[in-house]
Amino acid sequence: MAPFLVLSLIATGFLNGPALAGDPAAGRETARRVCQTCHGIDGAAIMPMVANLTGQQELYLIAQLKAFKSGKRRHEQMSIIAGMLSGEDIENVAVRYSGIKITIAEPEYSGLEFAFAIAL
Repeated sequence: MAPFLVLSLIATGFLNGPALAGDPAAGRETARRVCQTCHGIDGAAIMPMVANLTGQQELYLIAQLKAFKSGKRRHEQMSIIAGMLSGEDIENVAVRYSGIKITIAEPEYSGLEFAFAIAL
């Protein structure tokens, strides 16, 4: 690509990734009906061995849901659930969960935990 064309595409947003048109309010409703039993309405998993969805990348969520839906990725429950979702549902749920902001904080150690771990 000519440098000018590349710069033009970047300036107009075409190379920054797709602008998805998911609706977070519709995604919340779909999450309430379909996802909350395992993943929670806020995306913080409430069952063991279930993924947290809060703050996950939108495109990743879309890709994984589509993989479950198509059978490329298999999971007993998720393959069935994703199969019930439309493409629009998938985008809406993805924009909903990816839009929830999370805070990451390192645990505060007193030093005793570190000394104990070294001793093991």
